[in-house]
Amino acid sequence: MRNADRVTAALLLAFAAAFSAGALKSYQWWGSGGPGPAFMPFWLGLVMAILALMMLIKSLKEKNAGAAWLPRGEGLRDMLVVLGVTVVFVALLNVLGMVIGTALYLAVLVRYLGRHRWWVTAAIALAAAGFNWLVFVHWLRVPFPEAGIWIF
Repeated sequence: MRNADRVTAALLLAFAAAFSAGALKSYQWWGSGGPGPAFMPFWLGLVMAILALMMLIKSLKEKNAGAAWLPRGEGLRDMLVVLGVTVVFVALLNVLGMVIGTALYLAVLVRYLGRHRWWVTAAIALAAAGFNWLVFVHWLRVPFPEAGIWIF
């Protein structure tokens, strides 16, 4: 796992640095009333960068190479299915909408990866999509992508 840790740590470190720099570039650090909108994202990015750096240093000190960092066989197939389903979910988000898209996304993953019965799959997918809608759309008033116009 040493190589996987190195790659992951390097990517997280780059992302964290970009996240913190982006916060400082795009938002105000300090306002008249105190901390501005860049304050929290900057510090979150900095903490993430420190943790990624610690992970990178630990992986560089590790003597044992560990197992291969890419899965093989069934693990590789499952990883590719998750990646493919995620790409399809994102690509169809504006067509299906967030709630329907989330329900279908979870249904495919729960059914395929968990190999659960259909009623369990449907219950999990509908409950999670409904909960997301309740929290974000209803309570927090965050607009979700809605289903596009269906042409048959």
